[in-house]
Amino acid sequence: MAKEKDQNTKDNKNLLICFLWNFSAELKLILMALLVLCTLATLLPFIPSSFSISASELRFCISRIAAPDVVNSTSLAVVNDPGLENGVIKRPLTDKAVVNNGDIKLPVMNNGDTKRLFSGNTIVDNGDVKPKSVLNNGVTKRSFTGYGWAAYTFVLMSAYRGGVNGFAAIGLSSKPLHVYAHPSYRCEWVPLNQSENRVLTDGSRILTDWGYGRVYTTVVVNCTFPATVNSKNSGGTLLLHATTGDADRNVTDSIPVLTESPNSVDFHLYDTNRRREKYDYLYCGSSLYGNLSPQRVREWIAYHARFFGEKSHFVLHDAGGVQEEVLEVLRPWIELGRVTLHDIRDQERFDAYYHNQFMVVNDCLHRYRFDAKWIFFFDVDEFIGIPPNNTISSVMETLEEYSQFTIGQMPMSSQLCFSGDGPARTYRKWGFEKLAYRDVKKVPRRDRKYAVQPRNVFATGVHMSQNLQGKTYHGTGSLIRYFHYHGSISQRREPCRHLFNGTRIMFDNNPYVLDTTMRDVGFAVKTFEIRTIGDRLIRTRQ
Repeated sequence: MAKEKDQNTKDNKNLLICFLWNFSAELKLILMALLVLCTLATLLPFIPSSFSISASELRFCISRIAAPDVVNSTSLAVVNDPGLENGVIKRPLTDKAVVNNGDIKLPVMNNGDTKRLFSGNTIVDNGDVKPKSVLNNGVTKRSFTGYGWAAYTFVLMSAYRGGVNGFAAIGLSSKPLHVYAHPSYRCEWVPLNQSENRVLTDGSRILTDWGYGRVYTTVVVNCTFPATVNSKNSGGTLLLHATTGDADRNVTDSIPVLTESPNSVDFHLYDTNRRREKYDYLYCGSSLYGNLSPQRVREWIAYHARFFGEKSHFVLHDAGGVQEEVLEVLRPWIELGRVTLHDIRDQERFDAYYHNQFMVVNDCLHRYRFDAKWIFFFDVDEFIGIPPNNTISSVMETLEEYSQFTIGQMPMSSQLCFSGDGPARTYRKWGFEKLAYRDVKKVPRRDRKYAVQPRNVFATGVHMSQNLQGKTYHGTGSLIRYFHYHGSISQRREPCRHLFNGTRIMFDNNPYVLDTTMRDVGFAVKTFEIRTIGDRLIRTRQ
């Protein structure tokens, strides 16, 4: 028994020796790694604390190994609006371009990449970043290095000629820059014919958002030159020189905002004695966003197409709210030439008030400034109304001496419906027919909307313009008003939440009265729609 035990012990020792012999290389590698780690752990306390590798230095080293293909991208500042196949105009927004002698130029590196130039407290020399830090008379000089931009100096949406010697550029700019600094603008006309002289003038900036801006604020820059610009109709480019107002550096961006090709300007358009507007009334809509109801949009456009008449036009702006079903409702009116739809979804990159509606309405104002006698500003859950036996033309004739008039609000419930025809018929009626209860609670003031004669307006807002020449009239209550169905446009369901049959009711401690002004024109609006575009929208869903 003892002999067998000794034999087993010997066999186990032989097996261990064989195992170690077969994996000797791996064991040597493990032992060497342990030795290196122990050595580093021993030496680490003796390494100076100032020795470190920052994340930015590590990224810089990696970028030298694999440089990106494109460092900066800049689009042309002025593009003609390309009409898309579905009748929607795509509206790009431009960040910034650098101009030298009228040419758009960006610094290019030897490898073909575009080089971003930063003006901060950093010296860049062959890729080496050297902070300015000096010791002077025992005082340590601290430097501050800026990288990138928190917000652009100017984001161009559009620019338009506003007369024989004037232009307007519409865009966005950094809100803190305009609140806490002193940015300024200069306008320069660069003739296409090099033999003609350039002309410079100061630009007048108008901030139109009444302090509602966020990261960005809307800026309208009016450029008025002392004499006629491009008088020979030979073409040229308008440059906008945007200065940050920094006293130390005075950084200026030169932006080409408008280009006129030879013989492209019709100067008769700006002659007040020969004015021939294309439209009597034009609607400039704010940004459309959210989940809009196709049926409510259908009702709104049919009602106002009839209300304003054949010489009217509607300009809508899609900020994400015109989904396919809504577009199907608008398509018949687009095909008739009664509606123009602009795709402005790109503006979502720039954070400003309510999907940049201040910028959008100012673009619309200047784009159609010489095409319409009157431009109206209100929302798609609001319906303009006038007293019975009146017409919109007769009302506007009485207001012709004013450059602007405001329109009072009639607040309608978006959930209380009149069931005088019985529940079955009520649900088949259009929204503005059955939502017939008006809120009569007394409040200090309600929001108002407005209309302007655009030739007299330099910039505008959402509820009225404060930048115009001429008179403003506020006492239009007996002439014209608007019925506001707040929030109804964004409810894709049956709007009636409660049915009533009385002329005066109380709901949630709020008094309402029955107002059948809109209800009474429902049949006429439906008949007008059928006669104008047929029955192609008859199956529209909520």
